[in-house]
Amino acid sequence: MVLIILLIIIRFCCPRDEGVEMSLRLDTFNNESDSIELQRVEIHQDILVENYFQYVDSIVCKYDSLTNYPLTEHLLVRANSWIIDTLQHTDYYLMKARDSFVYNQKKMIALRKGAFINIPDSIAADQLLYAFQQTKIDINIPEFTLRIYEDSVQLYKFLVRVGRNEKKYLEMSGRIQDLKTKTGEGTIVRHVRNPRYVNPVNNHEYFVTRRDDQEVTKLPQIPFIETELNGVRHGQLIHPTTNPVTLGKAYSNGCIGTNEADAWILYYYAPIGTKIKIRYDLNVQNEKGEQIVLKDIYQ
Repeated sequence: MVLIILLIIIRFCCPRDEGVEMSLRLDTFNNESDSIELQRVEIHQDILVENYFQYVDSIVCKYDSLTNYPLTEHLLVRANSWIIDTLQHTDYYLMKARDSFVYNQKKMIALRKGAFINIPDSIAADQLLYAFQQTKIDINIPEFTLRIYEDSVQLYKFLVRVGRNEKKYLEMSGRIQDLKTKTGEGTIVRHVRNPRYVNPVNNHEYFVTRRDDQEVTKLPQIPFIETELNGVRHGQLIHPTTNPVTLGKAYSNGCIGTNEADAWILYYYAPIGTKIKIRYDLNVQNEKGEQIVLKDIYQ
């Protein structure tokens, strides 16, 4: 069953983009206190968002065979948390708040020349791999809230939008669909790093979006996340929306929407296999610890 607003183009680690690979020069240094040689990569030219994943993949491809643990994109970036912060600030609305209009996010700088990316040593890698295993995503539909936990500790809390309480014919699936967001427990099963946007109602691809301020921009390149719940893939994604005014509402065709900045955090805290629970709980506690009853948006 298809509830999604995109088709998928996936690029794998190798073969690498030759232009990016040619610019990748590696500087290393030794640190005797580390259990393996500590290494770092100096960035010798500005890397744009549109080339960001190819560049990171080229680093992973080079160093995976040199580390005594499986080096991945998620592990590498979590070991260099400044990268997530930089990516967050490609958010259209964050840039607008700084009086900067961004028409094409893909042309923004993701990694600046002169910065360094550290290859984590085996101790840091083990700690991150353990953290991945303990991470869980929790979404409560009527609360319009997504939380990221590590063990029982809440790391992040995001406002989201959810599926509408209606049924509608979608050309993409060729049938009438229940647009309510599905509940259940499962895992993250796929990442879509270069989404192709398609309107599920008429099955037409689109390339620009009208923002909340009525400005028209190119669609951003921000990863989408696919879930599997109770052993079923509903085509239900977690992805950013270019219209954050819809957050806190039942608005989508079934997917869970976040703002652009939060989507980057979520992506790097949700590698493949991360546990997820999507629930529909009306009885919750507010920030003061008081029991409240939420509005039953799906009746």
